[in-house]
Amino acid sequence: MVKLIVQEVTEVIEEYLEAIYKLEEKSGAARTSDIVKNVRVVPGTVTNTVERLEKEGYVTHVPYKGVKLTEKGRKVALQVVRRHRLSERLLTDILHVGWDKSHDAACKLEHGMTEEVMKPLEKALKHPKTCPHGNPIPTKCGGIMEEKSRPLVDLNKRERGKIVKITDEKSDLLQYLNSLGLIPGASVEVVEKAPFEGPITLKIGESSFALSLAIASIIQVKRTRSGS
Repeated sequence: MVKLIVQEVTEVIEEYLEAIYKLEEKSGAARTSDIVKNVRVVPGTVTNTVERLEKEGYVTHVPYKGVKLTEKGRKVALQVVRRHRLSERLLTDILHVGWDKSHDAACKLEHGMTEEVMKPLEKALKHPKTCPHGNPIPTKCGGIMEEKSRPLVDLNKRERGKIVKITDEKSDLLQYLNSLGLIPGASVEVVEKAPFEGPITLKIGESSFALSLAIASIIQVKRTRSGS
């Protein structure tokens, strides 16, 4: 019973550190309101957990500025991210789970993965550099090699780019992007950008469609060239 409680506590810490890492990568710091949305608990629980993480040396918290990982916290977070993204590869590449479903399933697998399992898994997967959504897989030592990219929303009219990664991995969003062909490796062209923060019209192959700025901002691309 005690062992089970300890395991549950460890999983909670890992879940928070992973969420803070991703938010910090996106915005420079993790606001408690954003942590609430990510871990899906009430604000009071997040406040108490963040205080505990700070006492244990995993994070620093500056009121009104946000939460940041310490070196200790970042080390743990990167290992969790590594296990998660390799789990996603296991699900998609070997078990053939849908690209849009692998993230949620990996959330359940990641906490049970040990390094003894990770090493042969990584070998079986032929040492992938990214998860199915294009996000980099940290090395065992915590290193990250990431392809340079920019948000799709930054491309100008008639510019083209290749999708590098999707930074938001919610299942319904991934399903929507998949239906449009907006997946890593796909080539896109900006046909039109509406003024006043309006939608962006994109072209993939022979298909054109409008995409909101909010969705375009979570798609990272590598600029290729301007269209004719």
